[in-house]
Amino acid sequence: MAYLQSFGADEVVTGSCHMLVLKGGRRILVDCGMFQGKEEERNFEPFGFDPKKVDALLITHGHLDHVGRIPLLVKQGFRGPIYATEPTFEIADIVLRDSAKLMEEEYRTRYRKAQRRGEEESVRKPLYTVEDVERVWLRPTIHVEYGKWFRVLKGVRARYRNAGHILGSAFIEIEYDEGEGKKRIVFSGDLGNKVEVVMPVTERAKTADNLVIESTYGDREHRPLKESIQEFKKVIIYTLLNRGNVIIPSFAIERTQDILCILKQMYKDKELPYCKVFLDTPMGIRTTNVFNKYAEQLSSRCQRFYREDGDVFQFSRLIFTPEVEDSKRINEIDRGAIIIAGSGMCTGGRILHHFKHQIWNKRNAVIFVGYQAHGTIGRELVEGAKWIKIYHEDIRVRASIHTINGFSAHADQDELIDWMKGFKRLGNVFLVHGELDKQLVLQKVMKKRMDKKAVIVEEAKKYPLP
Repeated sequence: MAYLQSFGADEVVTGSCHMLVLKGGRRILVDCGMFQGKEEERNFEPFGFDPKKVDALLITHGHLDHVGRIPLLVKQGFRGPIYATEPTFEIADIVLRDSAKLMEEEYRTRYRKAQRRGEEESVRKPLYTVEDVERVWLRPTIHVEYGKWFRVLKGVRARYRNAGHILGSAFIEIEYDEGEGKKRIVFSGDLGNKVEVVMPVTERAKTADNLVIESTYGDREHRPLKESIQEFKKVIIYTLLNRGNVIIPSFAIERTQDILCILKQMYKDKELPYCKVFLDTPMGIRTTNVFNKYAEQLSSRCQRFYREDGDVFQFSRLIFTPEVEDSKRINEIDRGAIIIAGSGMCTGGRILHHFKHQIWNKRNAVIFVGYQAHGTIGRELVEGAKWIKIYHEDIRVRASIHTINGFSAHADQDELIDWMKGFKRLGNVFLVHGELDKQLVLQKVMKKRMDKKAVIVEEAKKYPLP
């Protein structure tokens, strides 16, 4: 009998890595992501399975917590084909190269410090390098199209459907024959929300003998996005009219494109006061270009922008600043600038330089549109810090700080339930990609609203798939 095992995103959000084991020991891996936050150390632990014995890898989308350990998988012997949508391969390449570069830089810094102490041997090497990332793409990489079945292994076929989460994202239907008739398992990946800004609404699946579904926000409903957008506009307009600058720490994938889309709509609707909008994140610029390349896969609004302007995001006020010198010159502008920069949680990157030059000025505003983890400068600001330390310098916080929720690219509890209710036939449900307390809430709600008992997946435990 076939069975399911998870080696990541088990009672936690990150590190997605799920194994479907079929008759004869055939193994299909769905995602191989990096652990983040407090789970980071798990990246250096053994996979829990032999990469050499994995027959195929299917990627749901290009976020780091879904692709971040693929170079390590290949490094340790995986030789099978890799399947994903074309945009997912492009985004994954950007994400993995950035990840490798950061790890290499951190290693060199720690090694130099250890050398001065005579402790070079104590410095742990990076999980992988940029060269390791390049080796990944030497594997057979098979581009799949939404809605079309394709052969994975003998007796196994799969189909990708648009998950509406980020560009190229998919939930995957896998159909296999165990000798007792065909069975179908669905892996949700990450599901998007119902409101179209950049991404279209998530497609629906009809049948599943087994469903493996994310539960990131299984305990709550998001604030209505329309309210969030109105609040966002209000802060932007007020700050610009009062001769200030707006600084937006933003994640390079999806959140940045949402913000650009909203600003462009404001410009077209003549709601945006005169200003210059700077996209000051090299990774965000590269990702935005990929989104633009696949405009036909985006929301109807984005497709309209592309037809009208020949570009989804570009408008006359928008300036890309990939070079460091261009980035530095932004801080010579004392009013009328909107600065979108990484990192999204303010753990490094150009956003810290902008904070150093801008956050002490009471005319300016900082808008947070994403989660800020404990221990980050972003979290300190959200919690009302009056001073922050940047590059060993204490900086007074006088700019207004705004946290605007509702921009999540994930489905909330109600949307997860609604998506599952759309199945005409739904068998067993397995919860992954969520913190345990959130999963317990969703499990209880599913029982009440769907009369469906869900299984919360534990690490490496084998779950038979009847």
